[in-house]
Amino acid sequence: MMKLGWYHTLDQTERRTYWACFAGFGLDAMDTTIYALVIPALIATLGLTQAEAGYLATASLAGAAVGGWAAGILADRIGRVRILQLTILMVAGFTCLAAFMSDFWSLALVRFLQGLGYGGEAAVGGVLISEVIRPALRGRVAASVQSSYAVGYALSVSLLPVIASLFSEETGWRVFFAIGIIPAGLVFFIRRLVPESGIYAEARAARRDGAVPPPFWTIFTGRHLRRTAAAAIMSTGIFGGAYVMITWLPTYLRTALGLSIKSSTGYLAMNILGSLVGPLLYGWLSDRIGRRPAFMTFLVLQSGNVAILLLAPIGLTTTVVLSFFLGAFQGALASGMLPTFAELFPTAIRASGQGFCLGGGRGFGSVVPATVGILAASLPLGTAMGACALCAYGVAFGAALLLPETAGTDLHEQGSGPTVRTGHQERASDTVSA
Repeated sequence: MMKLGWYHTLDQTERRTYWACFAGFGLDAMDTTIYALVIPALIATLGLTQAEAGYLATASLAGAAVGGWAAGILADRIGRVRILQLTILMVAGFTCLAAFMSDFWSLALVRFLQGLGYGGEAAVGGVLISEVIRPALRGRVAASVQSSYAVGYALSVSLLPVIASLFSEETGWRVFFAIGIIPAGLVFFIRRLVPESGIYAEARAARRDGAVPPPFWTIFTGRHLRRTAAAAIMSTGIFGGAYVMITWLPTYLRTALGLSIKSSTGYLAMNILGSLVGPLLYGWLSDRIGRRPAFMTFLVLQSGNVAILLLAPIGLTTTVVLSFFLGAFQGALASGMLPTFAELFPTAIRASGQGFCLGGGRGFGSVVPATVGILAASLPLGTAMGACALCAYGVAFGAALLLPETAGTDLHEQGSGPTVRTGHQERASDTVSA
């Protein structure tokens, strides 16, 4: 049975790092999900088309692609914690700035810049928590950080009816974006209480002693190339399918199913609850059967769930139930990439590798929600969403077959790549019951 007893075994540094990453990811998730909730208002008040709404989603995801890799490269050079602070400030600042935009192109620019910060925060935070947490717990702890996405999404969904009741539609979406400045306050906590990763500190000390770090493009050479390609393709499929649902689900509920803001908030609440549970399920399962089998399991489950939700003639009660599983399986898949991609690369290029794989997935996957917007001009929105999401998950499943198994990898190794401990090499203190 899945338990959360691992939290009580974390030391002070592990706990502080965990909460810094959890809060950073959660608050950034609040900022990024605001856009999905205000799409109907933007269409109504600014005259945007569905295709343009899709392009705005793509602009943020394209920014996340660039930001993930760029932040990863910088994190390998000047530190994980410093870049984490910078990216959180970027997300907060540009989300707030969106409140003052009044046309498609200005919104597209701000969304791209916000995406730079979000992509960077997700990549660097994933590396930081993976390096700090001991190998026997990494799958459960690092994956559980993704549960904060549900917390951030819940905050934005909870604020939606409040803002809708206090402000007109024209003003409400601007107030919503302005609230996005809140995560900036988290930086002060990180500056005071969260130390740099010990693994990175060791690598930095080695550089001071004369060690020459490899260039960031090393991830495209030798044995790293296959890992990079497989991880980036799998990430593209997972993010592409997820962003279809994240971007278009609120609109689908309101326009295709005819739900009010109050009713659609209830459906989204079930989806958010699933997003809270899913990462915990993945972490538990991946530490039991391995990273790759866990990915494949959840990809199959999610594909079946999406097909029924969007393409089958189901009632409202079934839609509610499936919304929970949609969030759970989606959260599980996203969470698994944090520890897995960190385990694929040695310390000197770990953030660069993870940043590219996550960022590349966001970038290439960003065309999928835009494709939905284009297809929705001639197809029912649910059909367009279902077709695009299922194709994306199929691509991810194929790439998962090519990934090496990395569960139990010791990230302290500083050679050409990390090594894997055998059972008798684990410290007794590293072994914690599930």
